[in-house]
Amino acid sequence: MLLLALLPIVLRLGMLPQAPAPLPRTPDDFSFLLLGDTLAHLRLANPPHPMSRFFETNFVLQQPTHSSIYPLGQGIVLAFGQLVFHRPWAGVLLAAGIFSGLCYWMLRAWVSPLWALAGGILTVFQFGPLQYWMNTYWGGSLAAAGGCLIFGALPRLRDRAGRRDAVLLGVGLSVEWLTRPYETLLVAAGVVLYLLAGFRKNWRALPRVAGITAAVVLPAVGLSLLQNRQATGSWTTLPYRLSQYQYGVPASFTFQPSPVPHRTLTPEQRTLYELQSAVHADAGTYLSRLGRRVRFGRFFFSAPLLVALPFFVLALRQSRYRWLLLWLAILVLGANFYPYFYPHYIAAGTCLFVLMAVTALHRLAALSREAARLIFLLCAAQFVFWYGLHLAAGWGPALELTERYESWDYVNHDDPEGRVAIDRMLAQAPGKQVVFIRYWPQHGLSQWTANAADIDRSQVVRALDLGPAENRELQRYYPDRTAWLLEPDAKPPRLTPYQTQITPLPSEAPKNPSPFEEVP
Repeated sequence: MLLLALLPIVLRLGMLPQAPAPLPRTPDDFSFLLLGDTLAHLRLANPPHPMSRFFETNFVLQQPTHSSIYPLGQGIVLAFGQLVFHRPWAGVLLAAGIFSGLCYWMLRAWVSPLWALAGGILTVFQFGPLQYWMNTYWGGSLAAAGGCLIFGALPRLRDRAGRRDAVLLGVGLSVEWLTRPYETLLVAAGVVLYLLAGFRKNWRALPRVAGITAAVVLPAVGLSLLQNRQATGSWTTLPYRLSQYQYGVPASFTFQPSPVPHRTLTPEQRTLYELQSAVHADAGTYLSRLGRRVRFGRFFFSAPLLVALPFFVLALRQSRYRWLLLWLAILVLGANFYPYFYPHYIAAGTCLFVLMAVTALHRLAALSREAARLIFLLCAAQFVFWYGLHLAAGWGPALELTERYESWDYVNHDDPEGRVAIDRMLAQAPGKQVVFIRYWPQHGLSQWTANAADIDRSQVVRALDLGPAENRELQRYYPDRTAWLLEPDAKPPRLTPYQTQITPLPSEAPKNPSPFEEVP
């Protein structure tokens, strides 16, 4: 388990010369990083900023608090990396390693040690250094690790109904709840069905197992309720739901009406709202969406495994493998109510996909050991080939090959948006800075207006360009900061001194330099 946990971390660190730590660029990246920074300050939410109109951006609440809209799970991972290693991305690496190690532990409840090891290695190949779970801040690995605990504990509980496995089941459900609450309800439905069927001959043990599991899950539920209260002012209103009410995003389920904003949107927010509304309107029928999403199977199975996958049918004579299909069906069919889809939505079932692949290879090996070995070696060769090309990404043809032909990989190379140069210029400037960001009309969803949890104490504050009169108010609020104008849509992005410098009158100096000082 330790070796499998270290392997994806070591492999990804080996790519740093050609693929450095990922730069945040999407609304999701920055919202998760805000959540991690908030938790690193030992808060569940931040006080609203008195100049919040300058900091409006996607997937971030400004009222009644300055907060991310997402559940706590991925934020905890990023906060750990920030506090311990001074880099949030370190938490992403650790989560990927934990998932790989736990996938082996989960498989040991289902298959022999050798096949579990094969599954652990396939996990590193498929979900390790080349996937977006390790190369963005969106998450995926943490929810997948929670799934390993759940689906590794269930067969062990059925065999011996031990206290340790009930605790691990509760930990897995807690991780899922703090990461993907809706999907946790789907997983929990499968868990309940399995326990009711598995304990039908041992009813007396079921209340004890259920009680232990519930006792472990309750603190996680309480923590999420507390986040709701701190971020939205209501115990039962999720930040995610409040964002839907205020900004109209994220999009609602397909069986719900598309959300309507109740706040004035910035052009950037309007772009995202119109995009997500269009996706919601064009989602099609339930079956058509399901058909379109079959292609995402390529994310969970490498191409050689698709050859072996039909042999999984031979395992369905055993009832426990029929449970595997039922669990995946509940998860996939439930996630199909989203108008859009990303693989991390169903990350809880990742270990089940790995188990399906390993079982298929096992059944194939019973017919032809050489064929099973060949497919496994082809999986290894495919990974080594693409990993090697990413290592050689400084060589132009290699980078072109990875971008053109391996569409399911996502590795960040270089800095195509020019963010590093801008950050370097601001870091080298003396004193503190305030940057007015002026988007051009054709601006997309690449986000530049992003700030830390404690905005006023940040070295660089990034604010929307709201025009000379409004900007003058922010300059008065920040009299000790050098003002800049950033035009991210220029090629390359252009950073110039902001021309209208304002010297505030003594009476105009801010009375509360940091909103953090207002809240005990």
